[in-house]
Amino acid sequence: MSANLLNEYMQGVAARNPGEKEFQQAVHEVLESIIPVLERHPEFRKARIVERLTEPERVITFRVPWVDDRGDVQVNRGFRVQFNSAIGPYKGGLRFHPSVTVSIMKFLAFEQTFKNALTTLPMGGGKGGSDFDPRGKSDNEVMRFCQSFTTELFRHVGADTDVPAGDIGVGGREIGYIYGQYKRLVNRFEGAFTGKGVGWGGSLMRPEATGYGAVYFAQEMLATRDQSIAGRTVAISGYGNVGCGVTEKLNQLGARVVTIGDEYGFVHDPEGITGAKYEFMKELWQVRRAPAKEYADKFNCRWTAGARPWSVACDVAIPTAAENELSGKDAEQLIANGCTCVVEAANMPCTPEAVEAFQKNNVLFAPGKAANAGGVATSGLEMTQNSMRLSWSRDEVDAKLHDIMRRIHKTCVDTAAAYGKPGNYVIGANVAGFLKVAMAMMDQGVV
Repeated sequence: MSANLLNEYMQGVAARNPGEKEFQQAVHEVLESIIPVLERHPEFRKARIVERLTEPERVITFRVPWVDDRGDVQVNRGFRVQFNSAIGPYKGGLRFHPSVTVSIMKFLAFEQTFKNALTTLPMGGGKGGSDFDPRGKSDNEVMRFCQSFTTELFRHVGADTDVPAGDIGVGGREIGYIYGQYKRLVNRFEGAFTGKGVGWGGSLMRPEATGYGAVYFAQEMLATRDQSIAGRTVAISGYGNVGCGVTEKLNQLGARVVTIGDEYGFVHDPEGITGAKYEFMKELWQVRRAPAKEYADKFNCRWTAGARPWSVACDVAIPTAAENELSGKDAEQLIANGCTCVVEAANMPCTPEAVEAFQKNNVLFAPGKAANAGGVATSGLEMTQNSMRLSWSRDEVDAKLHDIMRRIHKTCVDTAAAYGKPGNYVIGANVAGFLKVAMAMMDQGVV
């Protein structure tokens, strides 16, 4: 019955969303986990919870015209997917990258719905962005694009409606330009965006939060096997806010990060990315939007073009870049090289084949909706600070983040055990997130 029910649902999703492979992949991964829940709760099936949960409440697409430094008009496409608001206002980042499509936006917003539910904070799921590429653009070009993007976006967001944040390609600079235009248009200073500058409503710890949270989650996972993160060799893939946060926290805890990369290749630094090397890496993307190869050139490290870092021997792998960056073949290589723990600090970076390989080989595996929830959790804390008109110290925010990640880990472990899959973090995260959202939807009727 389980296989038939899963196929029935997926046929419906595929028919309504043809060609959207990323979205279909994300839905399949969740539905595969929650079939036992649906069998225990026939009321969810009667109320068509799955059909409603796999259909966004709203998908907004718009053009974004802007003028480059040569005076030429450029046109990009903007998106905002408001997926589910059962437990709070839509919440999720904005991504500026050439790969952005409606399928990717829907998959990210769908994932965000369950991720936000796991934080226990009152936030629904949303995601947005554009196929605009900030790399190689001047500050003025980025500002003009952001202002045009916000001129359409502003009418769809707000502190109690939809609260965007940053994501790939959208850091403090972009959020600043976006918020400045939003404030000009609505004539209000309110917590309608997170990831703001600390001096004007932002939260300490927000840039590092996703990376820190993933490391805290890894600590909890390793502790279930009486192991520590200290002394571990770690491979990561990206070097933006998430990669920098992961590296900084791992350095503090005595681990050693030996790789970074981008779409062009990866760097292997066996000595570890610490001290001045870490500061250089941090500036690469956060300040200059420069390619990873500059790190290899600067510190005379090995650069491998056209490849991901998963061939490097490591104890822990933390993909920090983009969806489907770690394949089944990569997983087999990691396992063969002795990797025992994989933590998704990006959104769905491991293919289904990779996840299957890790689980079959008893590798600790944490899905992104649990492990990388620290970023949106801290955005939720920023929303709270904005609502209360106050700010917390770095130590206060870090302590709250650490506590949230511990609770997410415990929820995943307890839920997986309750459904007969002890140690399966995918089952634990998907079931726990689904139950919270589904019960809220049941309480609110057919809306």
